[in-house]
Amino acid sequence: MEINANVFSNAEITVTYKPRCCANAGICARQLSDVFRNSVIPWIDLEGAQTDAIINQIKKCPSGALKYYLNRKDVA
Repeated sequence: MEINANVFSNAEITVTYKPRCCANAGICARQLSDVFRNSVIPWIDLEGAQTDAIINQIKKCPSGALKYYLNRKDVA
């Protein structure tokens, strides 16, 4: 059971973070610091960049601690 999972959402995307998996490489914070912030809580701010930039950064996560999924937009 993952007790430290974090979930961050906006209208377009949901990002999950598993701190127990994190290698603390710091790539996310160095390359996209407006979203992945070291000294601010909450440390992930999805309003800090466009969704495409966030997805591209998550794909660079070496440990897989960061994951994402696009929020479903229901069509009426």
